Amino acid sequence: MVCIAAFIILAIIGVFVAFISIFKPKVGKAYLKALKKSWGCLWKKVRLQKCETGFKDDVKNGLLSRVIIKHPTWVKPLSVVIEVLSVVIVMVAVWAVVNSLKAILALSILGTCNVTKAEACTLGAEVCSIDESETDGFFEGVGRWFSEWGEIFEAIPDKFKTYKAEDFDFGYIPVGAAEVEDLPIVVDIFDPGCVVCMKSYRNQKEAGYFDERNVRLVPFAIQGADGEFKFKNSNLIVRYMFATERIKPGASLLIIDKIFTERNSEGISYQDKFNFDYSSDEATKKIEGWLTNSGIKEDDLKKIRELINSEEISEILSKNKNIVEKELKVKGIPTMIYDGKKHTGLWKNNM
Repeated sequence: MVCIAAFIILAIIGVFVAFISIFKPKVGKAYLKALKKSWGCLWKKVRLQKCETGFKDDVKNGLLSRVIIKHPTWVKPLSVVIEVLSVVIVMVAVWAVVNSLKAILALSILGTCNVTKAEACTLGAEVCSIDESETDGFFEGVGRWFSEWGEIFEAIPDKFKTYKAEDFDFGYIPVGAAEVEDLPIVVDIFDPGCVVCMKSYRNQKEAGYFDERNVRLVPFAIQGADGEFKFKNSNLIVRYMFATERIKPGASLLIIDKIFTERNSEGISYQDKFNFDYSSDEATKKIEGWLTNSGIKEDDLKKIRELINSEEISEILSKNKNIVEKELKVKGIPTMIYDGKKHTGLWKNNM
């Protein structure tokens, strides 16, 4: 293990040695000699051959040369420590390589290098993640690590799967071109509290996205494993949108348009107000105020209130949650289905 650990350390410090060798060529020559010996030893280990003991002894003797003179009794215990540290270095290196491969696979298959918390991956698409439950303790963490591998391999066939928006029985809100014949059908899953969803909506609206496609908006409140919603009033907004659509088709779009594109008198975006400031009662009052100002009568508003927490709306939300998390295995939103593919992340006018 000593020669393998030595190769790992030598490989890590190679960049620094290369720089130093510009000014001190002897350092570079000595480094290359040691690296060559360590690689030869490692290559023999890979081929299950016996490694040269000479290199191992050279490493140990180099580390213990000063100790032998001053404290000869320390040599044996320190030799054991070197062996143990070598094993630790090799194990850490192997762990790092395996985790790097896992992150690369997850990024290419799931669109995020962090399976449990998608938005924590800076290399993936800009998303609001649907986080999985956190783990407590060593054994739970190990179990989570292996289950993430399972999720990655399970999702590999989905990477090559053809998706058709009309194949998924979402509860949705038609927008833009609605159900105009011959226009492509697009599913657009979003959370009213998600900043990335807001940016996508603005990009889509500016680009005329809703006028050129049969867009099926799927309002979806991200919910954690603990049952808590990721954004404070998202569930309320989603329920109001579906209830309003049932009573006054098309009026529900007013709600999300104001949340995503408008600001209050103080210049604060309504999304921020709903996410951080409004209580449930204040959020309800604001939404109903918008609906009233748009011309919805009190009788219809009463019907909407009755529908909000009805079994009908709850069934729609439950069905959508199952499709998003179980069938599509979505790790983050916004997620759109178009051109036969599932696309997750910020929409940038590149369809």
